[in-house]
Amino acid sequence: MSRQNKGKDDTIMNDDIRANELRVTDDEGQLGIISRAEAMKLAEERGLDLVLISPQAKPPVAKIMDYGKHRYQQERKKKEARKNQKTIDVKEVKFSCKIAENDINFKVKHAREFLEKGKYVKLRVFLRGREMSSPELGVEVLREKVWPQLQDIANLEQDASREGRYVNMLVTPLKK
Repeated sequence: MSRQNKGKDDTIMNDDIRANELRVTDDEGQLGIISRAEAMKLAEERGLDLVLISPQAKPPVAKIMDYGKHRYQQERKKKEARKNQKTIDVKEVKFSCKIAENDINFKVKHAREFLEKGKYVKLRVFLRGREMSSPELGVEVLREKVWPQLQDIANLEQDASREGRYVNMLVTPLKK
C-alpha cells in the first residue's frame, strides 16, 4: 500500500521512514529487527501501513497497522472525551461597599438561583475612589453580609481576596 504520509499530524510512515533497520511489530507481537525494505514488503502484502512509533529508539520501532483505521479510532476517543467533559459555567454577581440590605438580598437571590442550577458564582465588590484605601469594607460585605445567606447551599472555593479594584469571592454549589 505504498502511500505517502498525507495526514495533518507529523506521523512518519511508509516511504517517509529513513532508517535502514527497524524493530517491527504488528497486532500479534514483535517480528524482530528487519530491514526497511523487508518491512515495507510485509506491510504491502498485508495491505497495511508501516508506521514509525518510536523514532528515537535504537533501532527505531515501527508497527504494521491500518493507519486510517487507527486515526479514526483516535478521533472517536477524543470526541467521546469531549462529550463527557463537563464545562464549568461561572456567573458573576457584583456588589458595592455602600450597598443597602435590600439590594444585597436581591442580588443574593440571583446568586442562589445560579448555584441551584449548578453554576459557579463569582461574587465581586467594586472599589471606587477612596474605597481603594480600605478594601476591608469589600471583604466585610462579602464575608459578613453575603456569605451567611449562601453557606447553606454553597461551598467557599476561594475566600474574599483583593484583585485590583475588586474584592472577589468564588462559591460553588454543594455536591449532592
